[in-house]
Amino acid sequence: MRQRIVVGVSGSLGSLTALHQAASEARERGAELYAVLAWQLPGGGLGSRTTLGVDTFRECRAAARDKLCTALDLAFAAGRPGVTLSGFTVRGEPGAVLVDAVRSADDLLVVGTGLRGRWLSGLRAPVARYCLTHAPCPVLAVPPNPLEAELAEVRRTGWHLPFMEREPER
Repeated sequence: MRQRIVVGVSGSLGSLTALHQAASEARERGAELYAVLAWQLPGGGLGSRTTLGVDTFRECRAAARDKLCTALDLAFAAGRPGVTLSGFTVRGEPGAVLVDAVRSADDLLVVGTGLRGRWLSGLRAPVARYCLTHAPCPVLAVPPNPLEAELAEVRRTGWHLPFMEREPER
């Protein structure tokens, strides 16, 4: 049985960094790369308890598939990953979906750690933490690219150019 590298994909910059690291690991190990995007109905886990129609379910599933394809296209726009790549969209909580995607203890699960925010840190356990505590295989937690933190800061504070003093025109 060939080793698999399972990587979580959300379309964020952090997940693209994790995807690149997973492709590198797959090349080094001669493994297959499995990119997995978890999705949920509107309302999260509660969405399954509401009376959403079949059309909503189909639209959400199609949107998840499109999001995965876009993420893979962005990640590998410069060239193919150099390994066998399979993409999957699975309905469910991201951490549980990724842990369930692991086939054996020989697999490797790769997840992005994301940025730590002041406001959202207490609302839910991060996916990486869930995977680290529940996966039956080694987990590689990939830190965010340093440029991601700079981009988040620009988004948070806005783009400000330094004030340049100049002499008044005469």
